[in-house]
Amino acid sequence: MGFEAPRVRLVMADSFGAPVRRSTGAAYAACAWGLVFALVSFYRGSGGRTGLDTIGGAIERRALAGDAAIYAAVWITGVLKLLGAGLALALVRPWGRRMPRWSVLVPAWIAAVGLTLYGGLLEVTNLLAATHAVTPAQPVEWKPLWWHLYLWDLSFLVWGLLFAVALRRYLRTNGALRRG
Repeated sequence: MGFEAPRVRLVMADSFGAPVRRSTGAAYAACAWGLVFALVSFYRGSGGRTGLDTIGGAIERRALAGDAAIYAAVWITGVLKLLGAGLALALVRPWGRRMPRWSVLVPAWIAAVGLTLYGGLLEVTNLLAATHAVTPAQPVEWKPLWWHLYLWDLSFLVWGLLFAVALRRYLRTNGALRRG
């Protein structure tokens, strides 16, 4: 007759009180990722100049010159990032399961594959330039290169991978993938 300690199961809950499984963390992280970078876009689209020197190149020069097309593009990307944040939630929230399946799957696949490839390609080219494995046609702006390598372009790669993990969970939960 030994003493057996009671089993305690800790369950995290989201802000709506629903239990959060570890496998849903990628979707919530993808949502947060999109929101943070949408805020950066809206800040820049509103004329914010702090950190603009970390962007570099023609985009930095055009933003400093007040080019309306750059500001419009930044606002559009901010809205797209907000939509991406909502899409990430649709992969794990009950309201996402009530949406037509294709309306969640198609954009989620595009986000997972597109962001991963885009960020990955940028990371490889930045790394090649940073290590002098290639010589770019234009002189290298080192400060923006390092910022792109470690933050701006890397963020697309990470966001894409988070979408891929969240999409895999969505597919498993909805019976499209079976462990085998």
